[in-house]
Amino acid sequence: MSESSSKPSAEADLAFLRAIVEGGGGRKQIPMGVLFLVGGLLYGVQCLFHLGQIAGLVRWPDWATLTFVIAITGAMCVAIAWVVVADRRSGVAATKGPTAGRAMNSAFTATGLGNLAVIIIFGAGSARDGDFAVWLYYPAIVFAFQAMAWFVAWTLKRKAWMGLVAAGHWTTAVALGLLVREPIAYLWVATAALFLLFALPGAIILRDALRAEA
Repeated sequence: MSESSSKPSAEADLAFLRAIVEGGGGRKQIPMGVLFLVGGLLYGVQCLFHLGQIAGLVRWPDWATLTFVIAITGAMCVAIAWVVVADRRSGVAATKGPTAGRAMNSAFTATGLGNLAVIIIFGAGSARDGDFAVWLYYPAIVFAFQAMAWFVAWTLKRKAWMGLVAAGHWTTAVALGLLVREPIAYLWVATAALFLLFALPGAIILRDALRAEA
């Protein structure tokens, strides 16, 4: 093989390796950042609300509490719908872009699919057994799934903060699983994790994506 013919191949290999190391992202990471940020803030506030109820600081009638909880979920659904529409309008294809970015998106998408199955499993089990504590294992599993996804992200991009987030999700999953019968401690752990492991990483992803777009 001549030197001239091998040069393009070498450049392509270097570009491929650089894409894996740097990760890229840009606009393709904006939806992920928005969803993590909004989800962490919304459900973090909901956990604080329930802590206020336990402490006697919030005294709402049942219908008002139910309305608030539904509003939180409704706001999250609006955020998801907005992200989906905005992503389609931008014309960003999930199959394009740096390899690491695509792999990271795939990991989090797979995590979401796993979460959907867990919702059905634990929701049905809680309703069948008449034990709300069974449902409280669901968030623990969500954090465990997130730990796996963030570990994949750290493996691909080797950013220290991603490794810390993965470790935080794993620790939170174990803690929540052990605290399902301790509502106050459970809610405090969930609140801290939602703000620090969902909202904060979402803000970082969104910031980096917007900087890449600039």
